[in-house]
Amino acid sequence: MTVHIGAATGDIAPVVLMPGDPLRAEWAAGQFLDDARCVNRVRGMLGFTGTWRGHPVTIHGSGMGMPSLSIYANELIRDYGAQTLIRIGSCGAMQERVGIRDVVIAMTASSISTPSRGIFRELNYAPCADYGLLSAAVAAAERGGDRVHVGGIYSADVFYDERPDLNEQMTRHGILAVEMEAAELYTLAARYDRRALAVLTVSDHLLTHEALPSEDRERSFGRMVEIALEAAFA
Repeated sequence: MTVHIGAATGDIAPVVLMPGDPLRAEWAAGQFLDDARCVNRVRGMLGFTGTWRGHPVTIHGSGMGMPSLSIYANELIRDYGAQTLIRIGSCGAMQERVGIRDVVIAMTASSISTPSRGIFRELNYAPCADYGLLSAAVAAAERGGDRVHVGGIYSADVFYDERPDLNEQMTRHGILAVEMEAAELYTLAARYDRRALAVLTVSDHLLTHEALPSEDRERSFGRMVEIALEAAFA
């Protein structure tokens, strides 16, 4: 048990999927895991452990933003021994070729700042995904017929952004999409020698202003879970 996770020793699996929304964690556990049981309810941040094709898996919420994810990822790694952490969530497309419902698999994650920024001081550290996970996720997405894009994303500090100039430069430099957690996850995984990946579904488009209808978001989210699970145990 930690300050933020009430799970007992042995309750957290080596493979952890991390949606931002704890209710998404509950939904995914019910849909994809056998014998899922709730292992954490502290502060409403739900976590569930069960099995997928016989493999133990935990699905645990991260909350919104890098500071929240950093709390849970640190404790999952340091106190519970998590080895593979995969963020599953939505993102906003920043390239015309990236469409609504497409899958974005983040090779790198740029950011203005992260909770780990103080460690690096003047260094602009470049956090990246685990290549084995990334290649397995791409293969899983392609087998499923998904439109998949692999490359750099942007992990933002704010949801209501007021920097159109920055967005323009990121689009110009090939950033595929924006979300709010992956850069810190990748940094923590590097620090503790763990595997990490972000598998994202495009729910909104910053250039066209399209948005995925609410009734379609759950179905698209489910596809991310499948890709993440296949990648974790490839």
